[in-house]
Amino acid sequence: MPFLFFNIQYLIFMLPALLLALFAQWKISATYRKYSDIRNAQGLTGADVARVLMRNEGLDYVGVEIIPGNLTDHYDPRTKTMRLSQGSSQASSVAAMAVVAHELGHAQQDKQGYFWLQLRSGIVGVANVGSNFGIILVFIGLMLSGATAGRGGFGLTLAWAGVLLMAGAVIFSLVTLPVELNASARARDMLARNGLVTAQEAQGVRSMLNAAALTYIAAAAQAVMQLLYFVTLLSGGSRRR
Repeated sequence: MPFLFFNIQYLIFMLPALLLALFAQWKISATYRKYSDIRNAQGLTGADVARVLMRNEGLDYVGVEIIPGNLTDHYDPRTKTMRLSQGSSQASSVAAMAVVAHELGHAQQDKQGYFWLQLRSGIVGVANVGSNFGIILVFIGLMLSGATAGRGGFGLTLAWAGVLLMAGAVIFSLVTLPVELNASARARDMLARNGLVTAQEAQGVRSMLNAAALTYIAAAAQAVMQLLYFVTLLSGGSRRR
């Protein structure tokens, strides 16, 4: 078989990104635990923070739903709904303030027609297909290209089609970065503008949001490096034919 799907070259490509991902997960978990234990000065729950910001920032049309878990919070631009985890909505912590404000940062992006959010929403379908089926096509293509010499051309074509699908998921990961970073900046501004945080709490909010941003950076790095690995692998195979 002319290709080895996972080999030392794969580890060379992926290990730095995987280590970054592990660090990012540790960082967000540790930071969330730390600031979940720090009560905000006004004793506001995440739900209270949401009501204040929605009223004062012209976002009172946004729907709010409570969902199970911690750090499962997200904003759905299709339904104009902010879904808050039980941990964020019920706690009176600095962490809860940061998470809720971040999701309302996305709502504000949506309201103002923020370009990168619109682009991400527009390519989410392509990204889902690429994530679910791209790697499958690559694997099948590599298997076919190694089965018989006569099938090599079709196998490589199929594998390149999988890489193209994977590229859509990579683009989605890269587009996500400005969306998330901008939502965090909006969150900090909204909390400060509405007098909801002290100077010390603002630093905690920044730490929370920076830790969350690192997880998106790590995800993008993994996606990019995996794509580069398969492009390198297939390019070598095409030259050998």
